[in-house]
Amino acid sequence: MKLEITCTRAEANHKQLLNCMSTLNSMDVSLEKTSKLLSIAGNEVRLKILFLLNMENELCPCDLADILKMSVPAISQHIRKIKDAGIITARREGQTLYYSLNEDKTDILNSIFKSIKPKIKIA
Repeated sequence: MKLEITCTRAEANHKQLLNCMSTLNSMDVSLEKTSKLLSIAGNEVRLKILFLLNMENELCPCDLADILKMSVPAISQHIRKIKDAGIITARREGQTLYYSLNEDKTDILNSIFKSIKPKIKIA
């Protein structure tokens, strides 16, 4: 494979560049899924919803609206985006929908949530 070098360094490491390209190519699907998840979690309200679902396992839009002090329609808009991205699933009980995280997303989210520290209240 012929590699076109755009680097201005005198001695580009072709082997390193090819190795990096090969690694990225082998991770395309995983990187795409992670990028989609991070894009959704990049919104503060959606990140809070994901955090709460991770903490409580399952919540309905009314619960989320009460906790976040938002309207149910506003919460529903965020839930729709999260659900469309395949990050959460719904379970119906009567007329109520309960949302929970898809298990395959929790590893990445747990890494993010570990980096979020509560602010310490001074008594």
